[in-house]
Amino acid sequence: MNKNKIVGYWLLIGVGMLIIQVLLGGITRLTGSGLSITEWKPILGTIPPLNDAEWQHAFMLYQEKTGQYKYLNQDFTISHFKFIYFWEWMHRNWARLISIVFLIPFIYFIIKKYFNVKMISNLVALFLLGAAQGLIGWIMVKSGLNDDILYVSHIKLAIHFISALVLICFTCWFALTLLVENQAKVYHPGLKKYILWILLLLGIQLTYGAFMAGLKAANVAPTWPSINGAYIPDTVLNGDYIFNTINIHFIHRMLAYILLIGIIIWQIKVQPIRDSLLFNRIKSLPLVLVTIQVLLGIFTLLTSSVQVRNGFGLFEYLAQAHQLVAMFLLMSLITLLYILGANSRDSIKP
Repeated sequence: MNKNKIVGYWLLIGVGMLIIQVLLGGITRLTGSGLSITEWKPILGTIPPLNDAEWQHAFMLYQEKTGQYKYLNQDFTISHFKFIYFWEWMHRNWARLISIVFLIPFIYFIIKKYFNVKMISNLVALFLLGAAQGLIGWIMVKSGLNDDILYVSHIKLAIHFISALVLICFTCWFALTLLVENQAKVYHPGLKKYILWILLLLGIQLTYGAFMAGLKAANVAPTWPSINGAYIPDTVLNGDYIFNTINIHFIHRMLAYILLIGIIIWQIKVQPIRDSLLFNRIKSLPLVLVTIQVLLGIFTLLTSSVQVRNGFGLFEYLAQAHQLVAMFLLMSLITLLYILGANSRDSIKP
């Protein structure tokens, strides 16, 4: 196996670990764990409390610094606290593990001269994006460490989520540059432009998905196909505040339908194109994934009226699956966009 492919597969391992990290972030949100660790200790935070005194101190900080405890979790025992602490600790330590998985091979590959100048610059950008993501995560957590709100800011949650997806996309694209041969690419400017529009729409939809999560907006309308008996809520018709939960809910649903229609059109457009074996194999993935995603979204809504406090039930499992398939959909579109990046001289126009 040549050096480029070894580096490419290493990057794909990173993509997989980043996807798991986003899922762990989803668990911390669904279990209400995100505010359980009230300090940011990048090195010392690796070690959890080791005895009763340390656990009591960590619990005391949570009690003193969060409105979440004062107004929502006053009945918490140390056992409840340990449960939510574990998931936030796991989320942070998985991030630390990712940095090690990237850093140690990076040093090895430099010593063995696996990298060219362009690859090193991309890797530096990758490390900077990763560091920025950690900082954004702490800024998000700090937004919830006060007496005024029960959860972190939905705006900062959305920024944290989208920046994580940008990091995943950057790493995936970098890997594709090392793993996909030029002859596997397709020259079709019209399709490339179309998929860029689909990606833009998906980016907006994912942002609204983060708003849904941050504002706990799923269970404000646990009905389908109507939204509590209406197809266009009065709050939308009256032009109420944009971050009204029903409005967020409505926009998220409508964007899903538009995205589904857009990808059906994509499928019609690409059906006759068979210039690349790789392209032909994965061109239908977006339609499969968006269909699953829409169904998961519907079932998530229908089960959202029964949520397990600081735990996991059917709604929480469906919500996690919904988030996972969204990331798979994003990766499929990014991969197709890369394959559509052939120059006219490298590929025959269909």
